[in-house]
Amino acid sequence: MTTQPTPHLDPEGHLLHLEDWSPEVAQWLASESGITLTQAHWEIIQTLRDFYQRYDMAPAMRPLTKAIKAQHGPDKARSIYLMQLFGESPARMAAKIAGLPKPDNCL
Repeated sequence: MTTQPTPHLDPEGHLLHLEDWSPEVAQWLASESGITLTQAHWEIIQTLRDFYQRYDMAPAMRPLTKAIKAQHGPDKARSIYLMQLFGESPARMAAKIAGLPKPDNCL
């Protein structure tokens, strides 16, 4: 089994180079934050990556929930659902794991 090198991160733990992202890097970033990725996490991560590809920005909470609602329905777009998956700041943590920059308006 080959070991993937640790990616370069900014001081807040986001990838410095978006092209360094891979599913393995996502697993590593999640585990560093105490998160074990499930299929539910991957749905949100893929939605985030699609959003970034389309708009060239990581979405803050409101646009994130709107994109999730459009792709996965209203139940998965609820803040409480996202907090259960990604913790206190779901838009920021999900973006971090998805290999994206910190969303604007996220503390």
